[in-house]
Amino acid sequence: MKKLLITGGAGFIGSHVVRRFVSSYPDYRIYNLDKLTYAGNLENLRDVEKQSNYEFVKGDITDAAFIDALFAQHRFEGVIHLAAESHVDRSISNPLEFVMTNVVGTVNLLNAARKTWLNKETPVSGARFYHVSTDEVYGSLGEEGLFTEKTSYDPHSPYSASKASSDHFVRAYCDTYGLPAVISNCSNNYGSFHFPEKLIPLAIHNIKNKKPIPVYGKGENVRDWLFVEDHARAIDVIFHKGKNGETYNIGGNNEWKNIDLIRLLCEIMDRKLNRASGESAKLISFVLDRAGHDLRYAIDSSKLQNELGWKPSLRFEEGLEKTVEWYLANEAWLNNVTSGDYKKYYEGQYAKR
Repeated sequence: MKKLLITGGAGFIGSHVVRRFVSSYPDYRIYNLDKLTYAGNLENLRDVEKQSNYEFVKGDITDAAFIDALFAQHRFEGVIHLAAESHVDRSISNPLEFVMTNVVGTVNLLNAARKTWLNKETPVSGARFYHVSTDEVYGSLGEEGLFTEKTSYDPHSPYSASKASSDHFVRAYCDTYGLPAVISNCSNNYGSFHFPEKLIPLAIHNIKNKKPIPVYGKGENVRDWLFVEDHARAIDVIFHKGKNGETYNIGGNNEWKNIDLIRLLCEIMDRKLNRASGESAKLISFVLDRAGHDLRYAIDSSKLQNELGWKPSLRFEEGLEKTVEWYLANEAWLNNVTSGDYKKYYEGQYAKR
């Protein structure tokens, strides 16, 4: 069986990627490596955890000796690297944690892959290192224009700076050592299993409980929203069909101002909860803007669409409605994540190995 390591597979995007690969490729052995920080939740994968081609490994990518031993033991033929600290607000309060996970952790994986795959005595043929990054490395756009794969990097937060650095290391290992690697930079994701510190699940949770919905500044920041299942499908396509040394942008073609998104979400929630029209919108609360808050992100994904045949499957309105329906139907999951009870389920069940 082809051995594939997916890092950060218990997180939001990672769990969707793990689920897709476990279900779609029974001839692959999928190893899900996750540290299980606050954002890692194995309840996200309850539906595949018993599959014969799936194995969970608890571990920290910043532990170089552990990563080296893991590669030596399993000789993975592919890596899809999603493990990262990703919340901008947290990066502002604790930037070093983002440097360690996003930069040092990535370099540890690159070193292990290089030593395993490029070993002259026992090389691994057909291997690929796939690094999943973000559009935030490109900085901020004005009212017009799109990020392309040729856009210069201009990160404005400790989070985006750490991701930009990790991107550069992947490219450097590709150029310097000939490590077979690809990178993708994606726009904002939304969908099921999203940790409720992020805008959409936080707003759903607060609307449901009639709590204020915090919106930074005047809500004029624009984001391009990508349905997470479309992102997982894009990762599948790039991993199997992309060209080594290339970068692919993944976008949803769904630009929305934050305030317009929240108003649409309030309308959907009013309908789903049988509330009077406009009731949830009264919960909108404008708060002090985030430091270094980029005004607008927008992705040009034409390279991915034209070369590899991928395209987003849903309009944002459709995807948002599906997302709301999922959260309302999975109240126990949301309550467990919000309370922290989800950590108790797996407490002590997994040891680093």
